This record gives sequence, C-alpha cells and structure tokens, in this order.
Amino acid sequence: MMKKIKAVIFDWAGTTVDFGCMAPVQAFVEVFRQYGIEPTMEEVREPMGMLKIDHIRTMLKMERIKELWVEKYGKEPGEEEAQALYEIFEEKLLSILHLYADPKPGVVETVNRLKRNGIRIGSTTGYNDKMMDIVVPAAKEKGYEPDVWFSPDSTGQKGRPYPYMIFRNIEALGIKKVRRVLKVGDTVSDIKEGKNAGVWSAGIVVGSSEMGLTLEEYEALTQDEREKKCAEVADRFIEAGADKVFYTIEDLGEFLLG
Repeated sequence: MMKKIKAVIFDWAGTTVDFGCMAPVQAFVEVFRQYGIEPTMEEVREPMGMLKIDHIRTMLKMERIKELWVEKYGKEPGEEEAQALYEIFEEKLLSILHLYADPKPGVVETVNRLKRNGIRIGSTTGYNDKMMDIVVPAAKEKGYEPDVWFSPDSTGQKGRPYPYMIFRNIEALGIKKVRRVLKVGDTVSDIKEGKNAGVWSAGIVVGSSEMGLTLEEYEALTQDEREKKCAEVADRFIEAGADKVFYTIEDLGEFLLG
C-alpha cells in the first residue's frame, strides 16, 4: 500500500517533539482558569492539532464551557472573547515552548534513517511562525530537522483540517503524486488533514496528544494498561479515517524501510 512513499510529512508536538503534547495543554488550561473556567482534559484535548485560535473558538462553543461562561459573564462568548483569550494563550505558550521541544524517543534515529533512504521529510503544525521560530531551532539542536515546514501562517490562517499546509510541503519537496506522500500525526485533526489532502494518513499512538500522558506517566503503566490505552487511541485514529496506525515512530520506520 505505502511501499513507494517519497515523502513523510510529520506533525510536531506529540508526534516528533514534546511527548504527550504538553506545552499547548498547559497554556490552554491556564488561560481558561484566568477567566474563572476550569476546563476538563477532554475539552482541552479534543480540538488539538487545530490552528490555536480555532482551538480556542472550538472550546468556547463547547456546551459545558459555554454554560459556565454565561453563568459567570451573563452572555455567550464570541469572537471578541476568543481573541482576548488567544492573546493571553500566545504569550503563555511562547514563554514555555523552549522547554517542550525535545524530540520524542526514536525520532532522530528514524528520521535520519528515512532521509538516508531518500525519503524527504516535511512538516505541518498547529503552531504559528512565531512559535515555530522557538521550536525549530531547539529541536535542531537536539538532532531533529525536517527538510521543510509550514505553519498556518503560510496558508492564510487555514490550518487543520484544511489540506493546504500539506500542499505547500508537496510543492516545496517536489513530489508529483499525492499517493507517494504519508502524513503522520498524533491527533484526529492530523488524520483529517491528511485525508482532505488525498495523501496517506497515519496516526502515532505513544506520546500522542490523544493519549495525553507524559513519558513518566506512560512508563509507569503496566503492560496491560499500556496495551489498553494504545488500543483505545488506535481505534480513535481508525475511526477518523487513518489508513494506518503506528504505535511508535520506530514502527513507522520498520514499515516503510523493513
């Protein structure tokens, strides 16, 4: 099915760096708390992978959050509120991003192996250029560097699940056929982005935002607990339309290169 892949387009946080995608989660929780709303982890994680302002808009439309907001402020939150929250969110995230740019286990080795075998490496993200200007050099220092990357700033703010960042990658990497491209991410938004672009779409399970555990939390699980968690996340990816699910990036490398 995917044996003639010429390019792999990875997501960033939760896929190649920042095990568990913790940086944005922390910032989202703090922003809503500042407004007197305590979001659940499910509410914070559900829109993960989207452009961050879209993520906040989505959270504000969630029934429980909307009701709490009305209760507290006497009206439904709209675009003005979304922009106000986003401004604080961006400031918080930019202040901590450098702490969450470490490549996940196996990423540096697998990506270098893919490159050595002639596979180009692209990337898309829910971060904007300002955020990426922190993450990209920090990850490069630790050994991870894709050939190209594009944020929603390059596509008129049309982030996931729109396919345009993927198209920018395909163009920059000089790939002729979409079926020679594999998009890999750790959220449902990533899977939809890949499907909408017409490329192969795959999910990475361990260390994903969908799983939502730190490396320490994951390693503390028993084997049975790990298997159960992994199966649950894999099912969500399949349900979203994933063509393939890999537990780890090493699994992906083995699948593509044997």
